[in-house]
Amino acid sequence: MNTIESVCVYCGSSNGRDESHFQAGLTLGRGLADAGLRLVYGAGTKGIMGAVARGTMDAGGKVTGIIPKFLIRREANEVELTELDELIVTEDMHQRKHGMFERADAFVALPGGIGTLEEIVEIMTWAQLARHEKPMVFANIGGFWNPLLTLIEHMKQEGFVHSDHRVRPIVVDRAEDIVPAILKAAATRTAGDEGDTATIDRL
Repeated sequence: MNTIESVCVYCGSSNGRDESHFQAGLTLGRGLADAGLRLVYGAGTKGIMGAVARGTMDAGGKVTGIIPKFLIRREANEVELTELDELIVTEDMHQRKHGMFERADAFVALPGGIGTLEEIVEIMTWAQLARHEKPMVFANIGGFWNPLLTLIEHMKQEGFVHSDHRVRPIVVDRAEDIVPAILKAAATRTAGDEGDTATIDRL
């Protein structure tokens, strides 16, 4: 994988308590648009999800939203959904996650809750099982992901993360550095890297 055309972003459907998390969503959205990258996300119109989409669209970028039928009923701002240049409605969450995976060349986890955690952990699991080599980024805004990153390192030390050369999330502390980190990873990650012993990459 050395060509990035679209990026899947996982994040919270609420704003959270820290305003910097919401602002990070706007910044990432603008960064994707400026780089000519399509946003793939869960089609939410609220919270950090809405911020990423709004940041992308306001900067002239393309957005693909993927949402299961039952969640459309919960979206109060259905008019905003029509603003997306591509909206895909799935039967269930499983189809939604598969669709996001298939349409993305890289993955970013901004701050979020249980759903965000479940989505990025599944992507890491698939990487460990050699189902993909796409860049995976933790947007560690304000140290949000530090507890999880500590747990991942602990699991590695205890011998529960096999093929750890494939589980190589990139940790980025600033939203404006996410897109450059993805593009760099895609350009430098080759088949020859598989012989390396790697840990979490921090930028």
